Amino acid sequence: MNGLKNKIEAHNATAAVIGLGYVGLPLAMEIVAAGFDVIGIDLDTNKIATLKQRTSYILDVPDKSIAAAVGAGKFTPTADFSALANADTVSICVPTPLSKSRDPDISFILSATEEIRKYLHPGQLIVLESTTYPGTTDELIVPELERSGLKIGSDFCVAFSPERIDPGNAKFNTRNTPKIVGGITVECTEIARLFYSQFIDKVIPVSSTKCAEMVKLLENTFRSVNIGMVNELALM
Repeated sequence: MNGLKNKIEAHNATAAVIGLGYVGLPLAMEIVAAGFDVIGIDLDTNKIATLKQRTSYILDVPDKSIAAAVGAGKFTPTADFSALANADTVSICVPTPLSKSRDPDISFILSATEEIRKYLHPGQLIVLESTTYPGTTDELIVPELERSGLKIGSDFCVAFSPERIDPGNAKFNTRNTPKIVGGITVECTEIARLFYSQFIDKVIPVSSTKCAEMVKLLENTFRSVNIGMVNELALM
């Protein structure tokens, strides 16, 4: 994986972001701002068309950022997953809504992983950012990607780094919000830390993917409990 490390440090790596919503698009723009080429993938053809017209549909991303990135050839929006064949890093930022039974709907994660597996090649870093339950990366992402015949740690790396976007927050954005990363192996954690540290001010490595997944679950629970408590106090 030394080749990937060298590419990241030289900002010669091509990054792919799957899911260009309120998480993925700001992330893509930060990666572009750091000097990397970025492939943005989304199945919503209306989003792709809008981006190709150099217009943003996300509050936190101004039109001028899209126009500059697309105009300079640094950002390529597409609905074609075959573009992943040219990617050195892949960040999965797809939604994980709750189902009718209040269980997490991970179908978008599974679909994205299946597409990644088709174009997986040695020297790639795959990072899941979507909010999910502890164990998702180890139990679902890893087995699917290893169906390619490639091995984690020696051929490619996998990590979990939860998105922490607060849409519309003028003080905290993608760059200055601390980022948690946890890899399948020690080297996976280090390569993910190295990648994100190129465009995030503070990156915090943790012991495993499950730990990183639990951090996100705790953060969401903490926020929800406090919102609920303040609402009850307001009623009193």
